[in-house]
Amino acid sequence: METTSPLTVKARPVQTRAQKSRHLLEEKWIVGHLPLVKHIVGKQMRYLRRAVDFDDLISAGMVGLVKAARSFDPARNVTFKTYAYVRIRGAVVDELRNSSLLPHNVYREIRRIEETYRNITARIARPPNDEELAKAVNLPLESMYKTLERGRREKLVSIHDLNDDNPALSSLLPPDRAPAPDQQAERNEILEALTKAVISLPQRDRRVLMLYYGQELTMKETAAVLGVTESRISQLHAGALFKLSMKLDGTREVKKAG
Repeated sequence: METTSPLTVKARPVQTRAQKSRHLLEEKWIVGHLPLVKHIVGKQMRYLRRAVDFDDLISAGMVGLVKAARSFDPARNVTFKTYAYVRIRGAVVDELRNSSLLPHNVYREIRRIEETYRNITARIARPPNDEELAKAVNLPLESMYKTLERGRREKLVSIHDLNDDNPALSSLLPPDRAPAPDQQAERNEILEALTKAVISLPQRDRRVLMLYYGQELTMKETAAVLGVTESRISQLHAGALFKLSMKLDGTREVKKAG
């Protein structure tokens, strides 16, 4: 007959207490950060000009919050709010992307603007300003801004976004497990490239990004600070993100060539 060691019997209550303590902590994180889900969803919906289901986005955000609570390691050098923000927003963005397809004509126009941007940069050894780019693609400046803005809205391109083509600030946060040394080195390279790209933007674009992302102002508040309309800030924001993504794309091409 198999016997149970006294040591094993004593260890079980300790393990159960630890599990209960973790579950209580997770519940505390989830309940305490419910307003964050609503804040993130509300911020995303301000970007959109198409109909979306608010409840569906809240549900997706809640899933992200629960997953964040279950995978968060308090020993990491990051607050739960920061950790959860990225995962909630990622879940909301995924939900929106799954229900959104960029119209072919808009996609084609954005590709044309990107190709023109690269060609001008290669020819004159510097990035074109907005007026030069609009002239080269034979579009009024306002129309080019609207195209970039629509592309950003539909694709949800943001400095916080994460995908293979647009590394962002959120990619620098610790993952669920500690990264290997080579992964950490790659993240440091991304951070350095992103920092250089932001610094190299025209002053107006830098101010828009710093006010919106650095100080977390709304579009309306950013417009008030800069003394322009909210719609103008939305266009400038889309243009700044376009240039930022092109600069990061150029950095990756140089790295591949090296």
